[in-house]
Formats: sequence, C-alpha cells, structure tokens
Amino acid sequence: MSASHHKGGHLKAAHLKDRGVIRVSGEDARDFLQNIVTNEMDLVTAERAGYGGLLTPQGKIISDFLVIAVPEAEGGGFLLDVPLLQVPDLMKRLKLYKLRAKVALDDLSEASAVIAATDGGKLPEDAGLVFADPRLPELGDRAITDRDGVEEIAAEDMDAYHSRRIALGIPDGGRDFAYNDTFPHEALFDQLGGVSFKKGCYIGQEVVSRMQHRGTARTRAVPVAFTEGLNPEIGVEATAGGKALGRVGSAAGGRGIAMLRLDRVADALAEGHALEGGGLAFTLEKPAFLRFPFPGEPGFGAAA
Repeated sequence: MSASHHKGGHLKAAHLKDRGVIRVSGEDARDFLQNIVTNEMDLVTAERAGYGGLLTPQGKIISDFLVIAVPEAEGGGFLLDVPLLQVPDLMKRLKLYKLRAKVALDDLSEASAVIAATDGGKLPEDAGLVFADPRLPELGDRAITDRDGVEEIAAEDMDAYHSRRIALGIPDGGRDFAYNDTFPHEALFDQLGGVSFKKGCYIGQEVVSRMQHRGTARTRAVPVAFTEGLNPEIGVEATAGGKALGRVGSAAGGRGIAMLRLDRVADALAEGHALEGGGLAFTLEKPAFLRFPFPGEPGFGAAA
C-alpha cells in the first residue's frame, strides 16, 4: 500500500472520502473472515478482490465491503474497503468474533485513502494497492493508497464516481440501503457476487439461504430513470396511485437507485398508475447484470 505515489500527474480518479480501511492480518486471517462474512474468501487472491458483508444473526447487513488480499511481500493479510461511517461498528463486531483466533485488527482509515476510477478505466500499478472492483467490470479500478498527497493524484470530484455508479445501477450503503435494516438480497448481494450459497456456515446464513430458496426477496434496490431528467432529494418516498412503494436513494443526471417493493410496483403498473419519487415521475431500468425478473417480465412473482 505504501507504494510510491503515481508520478504521472492526475488520474481519472477520485478520492472516496466516504470510505475507510480496516486491516485483518495474522495467520488465521483468511479462516477468520471465511467463517463470518457472506462471500467466499477462497476466491480472494492478490489478483482478485472480493465483495461481501458482515450480517447480524437475523441476516441484516451491518456493513458491506470490498476485500483485498495484500501480497505477502507487503505483509499479507487483507484490507477491507469499508464505508467510513461503518468502520467503528464493524471493528467492534470483528473484535467480538475474534475470540482466540490469531488475528490482528487495525483501523487504517486515518493514514489511508481509497481512490476509484471515475471513467471505469484502469489505474496505474504505482497508484497504491490497485484492484478491479469485483462487483461489476464497468466500475473499473480502485486503489488503497497513502492519505498523504492523495488529492494530487486523484483530483476528480467524488460526485463523478457516484454518477457513474448510479448510472450502472450499483447501490451504495447508507445512500441506497440502510445498514442494520437491509437483507443482502435487497442490496443486490446475490447479483453482485457478494454472497456465496455454497460455503459453510457464516453469521446470518440461514436467513439468506431461506430468501434464496423461497424467492422471497420482494424488496430490491433497482435503477430508475426520471422522465424529466431531474434529481429528487435523497430519501424521498416512492409512490404510485397514493400507495407507498419504497424510497429513492442516490440520484444523478436524472438516474437513481430506489429501494422498492417490486410486487407493489407491478400492481401499480397493472392499474395504470405512474411511479413517482418526490413528485417526479420515474420508470424502472433493468441493467444486464440483474438476473431476476422485473415487473411485467415472464416469471415475475412466480416464487414470491
């Protein structure tokens, strides 16, 4: 991570000031994480980052994160690229589960910075510990680097990253779903490689498995387009025909992510009602990575 800062001036990258970094190291680090997080840690290598989360025993998301394996030459272990506001809670939970495992937990948020490509492109190897965003190839590269001097290399506005993320339909915790109140399916973990249905036990697994097998995830964070091209305030209620559908989260450039009860959306559309968020009409947009049926598509509601 303490790689020399990129010498070639500005990158098409933004410093994501809303992200923190936790290091999980020691000889038991991989097994420790494998036993508690939603994703398959065996797939996380120095060449391939992972995406997952830590859940409550009731299956709600405490935090989600990107997991990066640190090369042995740089000390080994793993770095978690975490929403900054979730770092204290996540550190507390990790310490709680540590027990006698040979694991060290360090909050590196003060000295580290997360940068992300704003154009979905690659970052140079000397930008820090560089990795491809594991959720969707179109998100491009990210890097964990030293906080000192980061603004000199990653001078793009953070909004540029979020605009791209929203346009691609990728939900962001705290903006598009609430921590401690959202199931992994609702936040699209199952669509973004964030949950393994093959691995052994982890915290909250029974609930997640049940939702998967019964197809009971009626609420989903889905991309929407506002017909006027305007953006509503974050968190406004989504309604149709006077009935609540859910909430609109982050929005940019007339696009947004909304946490919606899709069965209610289907009913509203069948009755000819317009979908609205904060008084602005919107339609659902389905990106290629979403594999579940949308309202109006064959198979919708079959398993619910």
